[in-house]
Amino acid sequence: MKAAVVTDKGVEVREVPKPAPGPEQVLVRVRAAGLNRADLQVAAGHSHGPIGGAGTIVGLEFAGEVEAVGSSVTLVKPGDRVMCTGNGGYAEYAVADWGRAVPVPANNMSWEQAATLPIALQTMHNAIVTAGRFKPGDSVMIQGASSGVGLLGLQIAKLKGARVVIGTSTNAMRRERLKEFGADVAIDTTESNWSERVLAATDNKGVDLIVDQVSASVANENMKAASVLGRIVNVGRLGGFKGEFNYDLHALKRIDYIGVTFRTRSVEEVREIVRAMRADLWPDVESGRLKLPIDKVFPLDKAAEALAHMKANQHFGKIVLAT
Repeated sequence: MKAAVVTDKGVEVREVPKPAPGPEQVLVRVRAAGLNRADLQVAAGHSHGPIGGAGTIVGLEFAGEVEAVGSSVTLVKPGDRVMCTGNGGYAEYAVADWGRAVPVPANNMSWEQAATLPIALQTMHNAIVTAGRFKPGDSVMIQGASSGVGLLGLQIAKLKGARVVIGTSTNAMRRERLKEFGADVAIDTTESNWSERVLAATDNKGVDLIVDQVSASVANENMKAASVLGRIVNVGRLGGFKGEFNYDLHALKRIDYIGVTFRTRSVEEVREIVRAMRADLWPDVESGRLKLPIDKVFPLDKAAEALAHMKANQHFGKIVLAT
């Protein structure tokens, strides 16, 4: 089969052996794969959890038909149309744990659209509802809201009954579009004292829940923007892995600072995240109420070009590979 593989010359599409599913896995004939920021790290030869290095097939989410299932799998069957999180998605075939394969809605959703959703749905439902302990009437801010995951976070917050939804982006054009996806207020975090705009939007209380995909460069201003007893969920580190942290402000506001990642979660924990997301959001996925814009679709043979497009950071929404 063809797959986009990490080599010492960068990502190249090569012929590699077709994978076989383990006892609790499903084998998927991939029709489309979504790109994510973590793919850039893997493509550069770095590790991402248990994967990384030369020979790694890139890709963390994909959609297609189930071709075969492992001996212990009972809830997924060959022929099912599924969208999955897993490893090795930039390929004609990939395997996933059965608990990370969910049905593609039978509402004429395209393979490309299906491939945009698994990571965003799982990440943002977990960050907002589970880790962030969202309550209807809370105010919510999504840092890095113009990414695919961020855009879905805005939608989930609005859908669940947030009083005020705030999105951030440093790009003026993308900032203008955040209101299409549920943002009541769009903020440029390159402006000095941007936290004052958050306070103004929340009647000087501060925001109850911040889902932060940026981290280091905005950490202290986040705490200025947060309410007393606010929650900050650290989802991503686009603004840096290390930075200054105002411990006194953290204590003064009694902020819960919560770190989340899928890299150290067990198979059972991820299955529970997927189950909880489906129980809460699936009618809105099936109806098309929760969806993401597709910026551009590349063929699998152009995987390196697709990654370069993501690295250039000029896209809005999701980049997809069609296989």
